[in-house]
Amino acid sequence: MDVDFNTVADDFFVNLNLQTTLALPDGRETVLQFCEAVQKQFPSMTCLFQRDSGEFVLESDREAGTYQWMELQSHRLSAGHFNPPEVGEAFGLHRWLLDRSVYFLGVGGLDVECLDVMLGFNLDYVGNRDGIVAEALIGNSPLVALVGEGLGKCVEFEPGIVFALDSDCYLQARLSLETRCSSYQIRTGNFADEPISVYFTVRHYPTPGKMTQLTSTFDELCEICLDVAGRIIIPQIVSPIAAAIATG
Repeated sequence: MDVDFNTVADDFFVNLNLQTTLALPDGRETVLQFCEAVQKQFPSMTCLFQRDSGEFVLESDREAGTYQWMELQSHRLSAGHFNPPEVGEAFGLHRWLLDRSVYFLGVGGLDVECLDVMLGFNLDYVGNRDGIVAEALIGNSPLVALVGEGLGKCVEFEPGIVFALDSDCYLQARLSLETRCSSYQIRTGNFADEPISVYFTVRHYPTPGKMTQLTSTFDELCEICLDVAGRIIIPQIVSPIAAAIATG
């Protein structure tokens, strides 16, 4: 199913997370060489800084509406593309980083604790975001008795589910929602201008007896993400919430 991801939500983003068993290099020379190589390949990523907690961050202009970022933590390489023109462009950034992490950071198949690919969707709504999500997703399920029979306002509804995609549970997927709402906002009617976020993540854990091949595993995760998002996540989760917002 072909989907234009930029039309189904107010914002769309694609994130990568590589968790390592051993600590990643944090020396000035190694970090600079890696970041300079990234910047040369992705010229808009010119902002390099280190957080007080130690993470190194390289990113493009966040005010541009679409931007790329990369973060190096002690045991994690993360990256993302916010509002990419095409989903393939975001995957290209992540694939490039995984390829080069072998040479610049010394990451190998033995060092992989897990590898994630995540698709994220932001839906803007100023109001009871928990209530609008419940209205959109509960439908005619048995849970409708709690929110549809006048018991009161829904003040927390952030469903999440994790399911295995293989028989041994080394390949898993997670769907989670974040509403960023609070009882105070609902009580006062003073709602923050925050989005409802829908996250769909596919994670690979190393299979005993097999070496993890980063790029081929990444390609598999991307394929699963696109397939499930196109068939289920967008039509059954994102679009109903968008429709409830439009009519609410």
